[in-house]
Order: sequence, then structure tokens, then C-alpha cells
Amino acid sequence: MEMIIDFPGGSRVDAHFGGFTVPTDQPPAASAPTPFAVFLSSIGTCAGIYVLGFCRQRGIPTDGIRIVQRIHSNPFTGMVSKIDLDIQVPAGFPDKYRDSLIRAADLCAVKKHLETPPAFEITTTKVEMA
Repeated sequence: MEMIIDFPGGSRVDAHFGGFTVPTDQPPAASAPTPFAVFLSSIGTCAGIYVLGFCRQRGIPTDGIRIVQRIHSNPFTGMVSKIDLDIQVPAGFPDKYRDSLIRAADLCAVKKHLETPPAFEITTTKVEMA
């Protein structure tokens, strides 16, 4: 997969891939979330995809289901030290599926990549502008 990252103006930095654009921005005049906020949101939304798929496969309505993601940071480094995902289900949700719902969310590809992070290689390339 290739993504093109460009700089549309101000503090904006956008990613383009597969016909989509993910806009990001920086405070104080942000018109989009920061790149780090988009990264963090990808964890909860990825888990949500797996929760949604689990429910759809079993014909369980998703009304009233939500995931609350809590970010805990190390007070000395400011780095994220823990992420909690609390899958909140309505009172009528079948108890027999609660543990399975957790296992489904645990399959999240974003989470799995964080557990075994990729290597990074950063280079520069000169290109001729037309």
C-alpha cells in the first residue's frame, strides 16, 4: 500500500490513499484532528470493526453498543503507557457473548501491529517538478 502525504496549507498535513483523504491539522487553529489523535482513534475504530462483525454474524443488534477508549500517559515522558477499551453493551445484550465480544475486539489489526511494531526506514528523494 502506498500513501501520499501532502501539505495543503497552514498546519495541515493530509494522507491520500485508495481514493480517500485523511486530513490532519495542529492547534491552535485546527480544522481536523492531529495525526496522533487519528492514530489513537484507529485503535478503537479497528476494535469496533471486529465487534460489529461479531454482532452481524450472530444477528445481534448493535444499538446501544459503544466502545469507550481511555488513554493513560506516563506523567514523566508523556508517552502513552496504557490503552483501555471498555465495550459497553445494553442490558439486553446476551451474557453468553460478552467474553467472545472481548476476544473479537482483541483481534484488531492495529492493536496487533502495536504489539509487534514494524521497522521504520526514512529517506529523502529528489524529484523534478514539472
